[in-house]
Amino acid sequence: MIRSDSHSAGLGLRRSMLTELDSASDLHETVDFFEVAPENWLGVGGRMGKAFRRYTERFPFIAHGLSLSLGGPDPLDEIFLQRLKGFLELHGIALYSEHLSWCSGEGHLYDLLPIPFTEDALKHVAARISRTQDLLGRRIAIENASFYTPLASDMSEIEFLLEVVSAADCNILLDVNNVYVNSVNHRYDARAFIDQIPAQRVVYLHVAGHYNQAPDLIVDTHGADVVDPVWELLAYTYQRMGLRATLLERDFNIPPLPQLLTELAKVRGLQARAGATLSRDMHAVQQAALYPSDANVGAALAKRAAHAVV
Repeated sequence: MIRSDSHSAGLGLRRSMLTELDSASDLHETVDFFEVAPENWLGVGGRMGKAFRRYTERFPFIAHGLSLSLGGPDPLDEIFLQRLKGFLELHGIALYSEHLSWCSGEGHLYDLLPIPFTEDALKHVAARISRTQDLLGRRIAIENASFYTPLASDMSEIEFLLEVVSAADCNILLDVNNVYVNSVNHRYDARAFIDQIPAQRVVYLHVAGHYNQAPDLIVDTHGADVVDPVWELLAYTYQRMGLRATLLERDFNIPPLPQLLTELAKVRGLQARAGATLSRDMHAVQQAALYPSDANVGAALAKRAAHAVV
């Protein structure tokens, strides 16, 4: 079981990585959990199925969906959801997340497409999330998606996300890289976006690399190392809402495992520094309560600490 407010860092499990992972002697010291797309493992048997089972028995897992098409026009695939429920129960996977996007219309489109930020779309998506949660018997998390072209909108991206979460009573998988990508492409303040996220809804984070197509156009590829502005935004996210389990995404151009683990260690380093800062702040708040003569300092620190534990 993964605690959302934990000092933990994980990797996406890819079949191409299994040989290297099998050979790693200290994996439990460097990887706290794995994430998988259930569509890639449902019904897989034989040698590969046994290999996957070995990992789900040894490590906590998160399932991150690709095909549910929460914003799509087709009927919700309830047969898939029944299969997914069995998969989650078989492997003891407590958390399932999906993209706030759509990917089907009379067949799968094999891409994650943006949802217009309208009242009608909000009601449509929230109803489908609620139905998904009813069928799975658990609350799910939805991921803020990257998008590249302006959409017909009644509200902003952040307003749409928060309204969906409230209406469906679901959680958030906060993709920090997607916030950065969208902030550049659509000219908004990434930190201001993070500030509006209700920390109590955020169950884990994603961080990833991207491709700079142009100075004002970034493509979310998951095919490169994380860049410094995204690391800085991740550090800010920890400061704003406290520690969260964080997944390093790498779907393409996957480097050798030692290189991947070196990048994952950066997540751990940021978590350690953020944890130390939060501990100092909480200690200062406790001291301020004992010595109320420093009321102004205590109030400031209490406000900062409250942001981190909301």
